Amino acid sequence: MSRTNDRGGPEVVPLAGDTLEVVHKPRHSKRAALLSVALRMTVKPALSVWSYAPGAPWPTGLLEGVAGLLPSPRNTTVDPVRLPECDAELIRAGSAEHADTHAVLYLHGGAFLVGGLNTHRGLAARLSATSGCCVLNVGYRMMPKHPVSHAVEDGLRGYRWLLDQGYPPERIVVAGDSAGGYLAFAVTLAILDAGLEVPAGLVAMSPLTDLDPERKLDQPGRPSCALFPRSAWRGFLRLVDVVENQLLSDLLKPASSLVDADLRGLPRTLIQVGSDELVLPDAELMAIRLSRSDVEVELQIWEKQVHVFQVAVDVVPEAREATREVGGFVRRATSEGRRRGAGRRRVVGSAR
Repeated sequence: MSRTNDRGGPEVVPLAGDTLEVVHKPRHSKRAALLSVALRMTVKPALSVWSYAPGAPWPTGLLEGVAGLLPSPRNTTVDPVRLPECDAELIRAGSAEHADTHAVLYLHGGAFLVGGLNTHRGLAARLSATSGCCVLNVGYRMMPKHPVSHAVEDGLRGYRWLLDQGYPPERIVVAGDSAGGYLAFAVTLAILDAGLEVPAGLVAMSPLTDLDPERKLDQPGRPSCALFPRSAWRGFLRLVDVVENQLLSDLLKPASSLVDADLRGLPRTLIQVGSDELVLPDAELMAIRLSRSDVEVELQIWEKQVHVFQVAVDVVPEAREATREVGGFVRRATSEGRRRGAGRRRVVGSAR
């Protein structure tokens, strides 16, 4: 049964008890529609071509290089950080009033293959402004030279770096988009398994959480994703298999579907996803599995928004609204961390 906010706000639908609510965001601006059309005409056909030979020597660093030519975000300080195996940067918006005491560990998207510090610096700066925190933007190691487990290691080292700088766990939120959403969950699980104190919250934007193609692709009647053709998803899985088979050792864990992991002990979570996205089933299933694991989770479904629409924060009004929502979530999580039990360690059970 659903209920509607008396003030005409978004519909809130409790699905699995008190720990899960689904918020539908019905706004769909002309700019958002134009962005969807543009992606369907340009990026989606290119990804379709890529899917036929995902292991070919594509210029995966091109996007990051072009993004490096863009000016730095205004009224923002960007300080380089060197982690043991990768670069990172600490981003502080001028309006981030809690930057010395509160932090977001950010893990960028890009299918573990493209993107980096440059492509997501603008979004990280926006999140710093809306949350009032500094943001550690991690340029983790990527495929095809590195397996996904190396990216998880880099994220965990980023968390340890924040702890070493004096940021307490109850003042840290782990966040990421797309493949970085996968890493946000995987890194937080790694934090728990390492016996470290859990962060105050977790944010996942258009997250990849399920590597099972059947649960994602074999759903009749689903609208077409503006960015990803289904062939691109199958090509991505082939590439993950090749990289994992070539590079994994006995000391590394293979990439797995996080919806099937032991999720107990994860902190309160915000998930944002577009209603037409290929990864909508990932977001929905993850929200259900989190709730069943007694994790407080809010799933926001944004009508007809494209994959990681938040990156278009300077163009699309829904992106600005979504990043304000993320900022508000981070502020609440970090201010209520101690009272809500953030900082607990998980006792790892037999399910994991």
